[in-house]
Amino acid sequence: MTRIQRAERLDEPLARAIVARGVLPDAVEDYLRPTLRRLFPDPSSFQDMDAAARVLVDALEVGTDIWVLADYDVDGGASAAQLVRWFRTMGHELSIYVPDRLTEGYGPSALAFERLKAAGAGLVVTVDCGAAAHHALEAAATLDLDVVVVDHHLMRGDPPRARAVVNPNRLDDLSGEGNLAAAGVVFVLLAALNREARARGLFKDRPEPDIRQWLDLAALGAICDVTALTGFNRAIAALGLKVMSTWKNPGLVALMDVAGSERAQATPFHAGFVLGPRINAGGRIGRSDLGARLLSSDDDSEVRDLAVELDRLNAERRDVERDITEAAIVQVERASNFDPAAPVILAAGEGWHPGVIGVVAGRLKERWHRPVVVVGLDTAAGIGKGSGRSIPGVNLGRAVQDAFDEGLLLAGGGHAMAAGLSVETRLLPDLRAFLSDRLAREAEVAIQADSLDVDVLTTARGADRNLYDSFQTLAPFGPGNPEPTFVLAGVSVRDARVLNNGHVSCRLADPDGRQVRAIAWRAAETEVGKALLGGGGALDVAGMLKADDWNGRRGVQFEIIDVHDPRQAV
Repeated sequence: MTRIQRAERLDEPLARAIVARGVLPDAVEDYLRPTLRRLFPDPSSFQDMDAAARVLVDALEVGTDIWVLADYDVDGGASAAQLVRWFRTMGHELSIYVPDRLTEGYGPSALAFERLKAAGAGLVVTVDCGAAAHHALEAAATLDLDVVVVDHHLMRGDPPRARAVVNPNRLDDLSGEGNLAAAGVVFVLLAALNREARARGLFKDRPEPDIRQWLDLAALGAICDVTALTGFNRAIAALGLKVMSTWKNPGLVALMDVAGSERAQATPFHAGFVLGPRINAGGRIGRSDLGARLLSSDDDSEVRDLAVELDRLNAERRDVERDITEAAIVQVERASNFDPAAPVILAAGEGWHPGVIGVVAGRLKERWHRPVVVVGLDTAAGIGKGSGRSIPGVNLGRAVQDAFDEGLLLAGGGHAMAAGLSVETRLLPDLRAFLSDRLAREAEVAIQADSLDVDVLTTARGADRNLYDSFQTLAPFGPGNPEPTFVLAGVSVRDARVLNNGHVSCRLADPDGRQVRAIAWRAAETEVGKALLGGGGALDVAGMLKADDWNGRRGVQFEIIDVHDPRQAV
């Protein structure tokens, strides 16, 4: 720590925080000041990357009708938009196809490829999907339809049949970039495309596309897909937010405007909580291609209309999400379904919208601090579609893949922290038992290790803008680089009250009366909320500092995540 502190001339708390995040002295430069020059991987280190570039540039040169088949979330839309924009600079317009979540499900299908072939497609690039679509890609081959897969999801066994399958998480890939979102993989592909096109002399009469202009899209995928912000992926997020801050993408500008958000310095909050939910809204409860179209369009009128529609859908999505969350909580807690020792919680309900069950699972995971799977049932068809969210240390995606291999699922897969599945309703009890058994040991270890790592112990007086600004040196924050956690010691709670949606607002005060504004999100029914509403002094309150610049003031607000009464026995 001393070496880092001296070399970077940092305060001790900052140096300690860097060490706590596993940053070695030789890597501090890349951590604090990441650059593409130092961290960009060799595209050829990705299995099939060079083959993908050759296929795509071949198609460009002969004028093939190229379609991008994208997932319906932010990562899929941002991935598709990067490809569309690269080819547009090369004078070739790509078309976008996004499967409907309700009628087609996730990823490519035989039906989708039949439709694309009928539309004249000669080459299809799947982004953020396709790595596990063996049957669909076999169908594409029988149609004599070329396919390139660009994905990042976990894979089992051999890759599917395609002209190229680029995925840092395929078993034979040696790139070491498995934490990338699909948008990050596509960004590397753009570099490979530039290299291939340069080798063929395609830039003699036109400028070479500067792929850095699309870093905002790559960062959007990295942040919204909750990937680990380490190494090259951290550079994508950090530098991409700087590009985003120029607000040159018309779709992002339109979304910020309809959200009533100031176009200031872009942060992970803007990406994850202002832009991301609205881009996702189309795929959740509206038209699945709205987000990809918004991010790839340069037509101001079109993006304005798309942004208004996505904002409307996002409001509708929040209402649907709230209703399902409340119903799931009632089911789990009031129907004797909740076992405090259970390694995983599974809730299922008739008609629960498959477009929001993933968000609901995330809410319930936060409430009970264990993996949660939420399933929307179609009783008439006898099938449920589910989505799960996990906690650190519990690989839910692998367990879901194992359940599929055991014949308990019609489809299933995902990441360590998130998974999707389809299941016959009659097999729900068997699925619950399987996941509980498979995840028991991982969950036990993870729950026992579910402690809060604290960066700074301070007071209400010390929790000021200077402290907040100093720790922004460590940004951007996310998985692999957690947001700094502070503990205000010995504070009393004043003016606690419940706001809309169950938020608890209060002030935290030192014995000398110095105060800081604080809020605990959706906490009214939790132990944290009850402790705050009960008042009392000499509490230790853990949370994060946020900028509070309302009406021009430069202050802070404390976001509470836990409360401890030191007078109680541990």
